Amino acid sequence: MATSSTVQVSLPMPTIPRSRRSPAEIAAAAPVSGERHVLLAAPRGYCAGVDRAVIAVEKALEHYGAPVYVRKQIVHNLHVVSTLEARGAIFVEENEEVPEGALVVFSAHGVSPAVVQSAADRNLRTIDATCPLVTKVHKEAVRFAREDYEILLIGHEGHEEVEGTYGEAPDHTQIVNNPDEADTIEVKNPDKLIWLSQTTLSVDETMETVRRLRARFPKLQDPPSDDICYATTNRQDAIKAIAPNSDLVIVVGSSNSSNSVRLVEVALEYGAKAAHRVDYASEVDETWFEGVATVGVTSGASVPEVLVRDVLALLADYGYGSVEEVTTAQEDILFSLPKEIRAKLKEAGDDSRGPGGRITKSDISS
Repeated sequence: MATSSTVQVSLPMPTIPRSRRSPAEIAAAAPVSGERHVLLAAPRGYCAGVDRAVIAVEKALEHYGAPVYVRKQIVHNLHVVSTLEARGAIFVEENEEVPEGALVVFSAHGVSPAVVQSAADRNLRTIDATCPLVTKVHKEAVRFAREDYEILLIGHEGHEEVEGTYGEAPDHTQIVNNPDEADTIEVKNPDKLIWLSQTTLSVDETMETVRRLRARFPKLQDPPSDDICYATTNRQDAIKAIAPNSDLVIVVGSSNSSNSVRLVEVALEYGAKAAHRVDYASEVDETWFEGVATVGVTSGASVPEVLVRDVLALLADYGYGSVEEVTTAQEDILFSLPKEIRAKLKEAGDDSRGPGGRITKSDISS
């Protein structure tokens, strides 16, 4: 006699719109002296490496068709990932989750040689969307390991970028997570020592780590060129400019985005009275506005500008309609798409590059 079995199905909880306190209630809770306004940091948002990686997945979906597999998050942003998933991208943790012979894109953070080999072992077709600035650090690791240097890699252990760089020369590399570790790390040969770094770190903290390393190892050499990427440096410089005059700073970016998290820390370090990170405008707590005259706004290097506009729209609803853009640098860097995508576009006669991540004055006013 057949028996029936009960299958338990887990359904997601419905999203319930949060009930916000009105602008009048917030104003009454803590009056603001002076005009309410926004200081909008520039540069902010998409960098050239993120732009390149996102377009690579979009073009792969357009010309190869879904599904396109992506190892890890293509960039560290929830909105970007969910948008690409809706178009047919499938994000996986490891190559073993990709069907043999399928197409897989390596994320902007880079991968180790072992990951490249595992893809080859499974006959996977690959598109390497590693940011060229990360690739530069990989090449430095290979070069200095070949010359028998010991490499001190400043970065966060477990971060995908650090795993990829470390994997280029594991026998020659030690990871230094923070300045305190610089005081205790031991090296084999202090006379042949070089430091490299993750590209998305706090500039100030990295240089403090280097200072403390050099105090112990005077012959420590610098990398041939700055490893912290231009976009990370520029976004931190921009937030340093507005933080001292901001009662509140809102950073748009995801929790696993190293550069976004660093922006919150830098804002507080440079004088902001409060600073918070959000993925979406819906996560902004209106009670943050109590007693606040000036709000600083910026976004991490993997954040599309539409998410910043949503935050600005919410701020306008609460009386912060006056927006002053504070520009500390101009960015005009663009990277070529991965060679695999360029070849496919040429074959298909597609001479378009796809949507870019550049921010212009018209974006602010539109």
